[in-house]
Amino acid sequence: MQNEKAPERNEKKHVSTDNILEVKDLKKYFPIKAGLLGRLVGQVKAVDGISFSIKRGTTMGLVGESGCGKTTVGKTILRLNDKTSGDVLFNGEEIFELSNRELRAKRPQIQIIFQDPYSSLSPRMPVGEIIGEAVKEHNIVPDDKFDDYITRIMESCGLQAYHKDRYPHEFSGGQRQRICIARAIALNPDFIVCDEPVSALDVSIQAQIINLLADLQKEFGLAYLFISHDLSVVEHISDTIGVMYLGSMVEYGKTEDIFENPLHPYTKALFSAIPTPDPTVKMDRIILEGSIPSPANPPLGCKFHTRCAHRMEICETEVPKVFDFDGHVVACHLYNKEKDR
Repeated sequence: MQNEKAPERNEKKHVSTDNILEVKDLKKYFPIKAGLLGRLVGQVKAVDGISFSIKRGTTMGLVGESGCGKTTVGKTILRLNDKTSGDVLFNGEEIFELSNRELRAKRPQIQIIFQDPYSSLSPRMPVGEIIGEAVKEHNIVPDDKFDDYITRIMESCGLQAYHKDRYPHEFSGGQRQRICIARAIALNPDFIVCDEPVSALDVSIQAQIINLLADLQKEFGLAYLFISHDLSVVEHISDTIGVMYLGSMVEYGKTEDIFENPLHPYTKALFSAIPTPDPTVKMDRIILEGSIPSPANPPLGCKFHTRCAHRMEICETEVPKVFDFDGHVVACHLYNKEKDR
C-alpha cells in the first residue's frame, strides 16, 4: 500500500472546497409505542438538533457521557439510521436525498469502525475474505490485482499476508481492530466514523491503534469523526471537538481552545475528571449533582440545568442561545450578558 497508490475514483460533483461533511440541525427521534395497537406515546430524542462541520483530512472528536447520542450521530450520518430532520451534506450532497443506487455508489467513500471488533467480524469467514468482500462487491480493483491489493492493505495496518487464512477468534483484540480498520481502508474512503475504536482495548494497544489511525490519515488524507468518552485520547488525535449532553451539542471548537478554555459547565466537569500523572498536583474535581435525565423526557429550558451548579431561573424555562467566540461555540445562559460576548 505504501509503494502503490490505491486506484483513483471518478471526480465527484458538488464538491465543497473546505468541508467534507456538514451537519445542520440534525435530529433523530426514536418512537415509543405501547399497547396492542402500538400507539405512539412518546419519543426518545437521541439527537436533538446538532450542527458541526469536518474539514478534509482532519479529525473531529465527539465526546460525552454514555447515552448522550454520540453513536446515534455517527450511524445517522452514514444513513444507517433515518433522520427525523436536518441536513447531512457529504461533499456538498445531501446524503438522505440520494437514491438507493446513488447511495450504494457512495458507500465506499464513507466507512465506519465499530466499537467491538469481535462482534463486527463474521466468525465464519477468514480475514482475507472479510477485508476483501466489499472490495469485490464494489469493484475497487481488477480481479488479477485483488490478492496483492489485500496484502498491501493488511500490511499497511500492521497485519501479515499469512493472516488471510485465519479466523477472527485466532487474533487478539488489538489485531481484530486492525482487521476492522483494514476492512474500512480497503474501500479507499474519504471519511470514516470511528465509534469508540479503542475503548475495548488495553492502554498500550490503544496507543498503537491511535498511532495507526494517525498514520493512515496522513498517508491517504482521511477525515475522521472520532467518537469517544476518553478525553485524553480525543485530545491527542482531534483537530476539533464537540461536547454532547443529552442529544444536544453544548460546546464545539478547536481542540486547543476547548482544553485551554472550556466554557460550558458540563465541559468543565468532564475535564476536571481527567487524571493527572503528577501525584503532587491536587485535582479540583467538579462533582455533578443527580443523574442524567431521560432523553424521552428531557428537562425544559437548558437540559443541563438539573445538574448544574451555576443554574439560574432562566435556565429552567428557556433553551440557551448559541454563542460563537471566534469559532469556539457554546450554548449556555451564562454568556447572555453583553460583556461576556
